[in-house]
Amino acid sequence: MTPEQLHTLISQGENETIEFKASFTKAVIETLVAFSNTRGGQVLIGVDDEGKIKGVSITDETVQKWINEIKQSTEHRIIPDVDILSIDSKVVVIMTTIEYPIKPVSFKDKYYKRVLNSNHKMTLSEIANIHLQTVNSSWDYFPDNNHNLEHISIDKINKYIVDYENWNDTKVDYSAIEFLNKQEILRNGKLTFGSYILFANNLCINSDLQIGRFKSPTKIIDSLNLDTDILTELEAIITFIKKHLMVEFIITGNPQREERYDYPLDAIREIVINMLVHRDYRDSNGSIIKIYDNRIEFYNPGGLYGDLTEQELLKFNYQPQARNKLIAKAFKEIGKVERYGSGVKRIFTICENYGIIPPQINTKPNSFEVILYKARKTDLKTDLKTDLKTDLKTEELEIIKCINDNKYITIPEIAIVIQKGLSATKVKINKLKELNIIKRIGPAKGGHWEVI
Repeated sequence: MTPEQLHTLISQGENETIEFKASFTKAVIETLVAFSNTRGGQVLIGVDDEGKIKGVSITDETVQKWINEIKQSTEHRIIPDVDILSIDSKVVVIMTTIEYPIKPVSFKDKYYKRVLNSNHKMTLSEIANIHLQTVNSSWDYFPDNNHNLEHISIDKINKYIVDYENWNDTKVDYSAIEFLNKQEILRNGKLTFGSYILFANNLCINSDLQIGRFKSPTKIIDSLNLDTDILTELEAIITFIKKHLMVEFIITGNPQREERYDYPLDAIREIVINMLVHRDYRDSNGSIIKIYDNRIEFYNPGGLYGDLTEQELLKFNYQPQARNKLIAKAFKEIGKVERYGSGVKRIFTICENYGIIPPQINTKPNSFEVILYKARKTDLKTDLKTDLKTDLKTEELEIIKCINDNKYITIPEIAIVIQKGLSATKVKINKLKELNIIKRIGPAKGGHWEVI
């Protein structure tokens, strides 16, 4: 590396693949591990956080000692490439590591990944996922030691085979168990996690799902709890949702009237299939669907998989990765999944063609939520206000009005307005916070309220 190339690197600032360190410390090794678990990168030792070259003092043995320390404290062992440059009598050591082919790499039994310009300690779920990606496998292919063939239904497998034959225009002339072995849904005749979730003969707590019809955020008028195989759940979910949709009959030139639901059924089915295929079944939380007058909320355990970001997802600019490869393949073989990775784009396209606003996507590290609205943008604000007002008492509406009039109002001042004690006022304020109607910006002193 030349001095000019070094200055170019420094001018880019710290980012996903570049880190500055004034001296060699354990933080250097942590960063090299994070780079190895992500996309590789370079640590510039002798450059401070502001990008100024301070230099480091080294001898002939110094760098070799550093490399030995890195090698001995990492697993799998990292041996970085090293460049030493002298600029204006100041020495800079550049350590470069590639993305390690077998992940994850640890530093003293701790695992890190690079996110933008900082290192993040990986969760157990992230550690498991990155390893499964490395070996080109997924959790649902692994043996389920808690269940055996007695825990799956031959009738459900035979029903799946009929769908498989129809979709692939073929004939399966061997037994149900042989079929599952040939499809690698079973492994050497043993149950996998995926096969159990697909064909459980009775209770399957891994795939529990709750669905409810809500009149307001706290008033439920109908509900359904599901804890069986996910192919059965798919049809049960669609049936429940259809029961609570409005439908109109459109007169066309055809002999039969055309049905039009207030939500596009194709988008609902696509969302539900994506929930079942991409859910993180290792998470103890269940999936939840809430049907309101003006929207349907779909919540799933498991955030975006791999290195996919929400920005890439919404731009439909990414290479598809399946968290549950066995389940995704099983759905694709009977036509439930059209093409890997195309689900989100299809949902947006269906909504656009149906004349409703685009769905809302909310992603967190361990969850994924889709909100499907039936309204157009001009109707949405009014509908949400109506939905909230049906569940709020007079004092709570007064609190919202107080904050709208004066965002710096104090809780004692609110208590005087609504003629309630301080404790009762705090309870009502906490309820509005939990319903995501108001929030506090900043500290108790010097901050202010905001109506969401």
